[in-house]
Amino acid sequence: MPTFSNPKGVAPPLGPYSHCAVVKAGSDVFHFAGQVGASPDGTVAKTIEEQADYAFANVATLLNANNLAPANLVKVLIYVTDRAYHDAVIIARRKHLGETDPAPATFIVCELAFPELMIEIDVTAAS
Repeated sequence: MPTFSNPKGVAPPLGPYSHCAVVKAGSDVFHFAGQVGASPDGTVAKTIEEQADYAFANVATLLNANNLAPANLVKVLIYVTDRAYHDAVIIARRKHLGETDPAPATFIVCELAFPELMIEIDVTAAS
């Protein structure tokens, strides 16, 4: 299970995250493919709220399928195509991942692999 900290001498986090994540030697590390705003049948949602909800639900499903929980997340990389999507992303993140605060980064990108996609989430977890 990873551990998290916010060392002294670094500005406090600006949001729900930790500056440092440590994975102990001997842990299994899981690298998951980027998750997008598509339902289990592959339908891409039309709004950022729906896409964010599906993307984070997909992350939670992958964790569960590997006997992991949100607390096992080490790194979360979020790619969105508009800065205005921030609130929808945070709401979906909290809904599906709870109050866990892994080490994150959020990127505003001009586009993702397919034009209808508004969000992609890339996560790493450890047991």
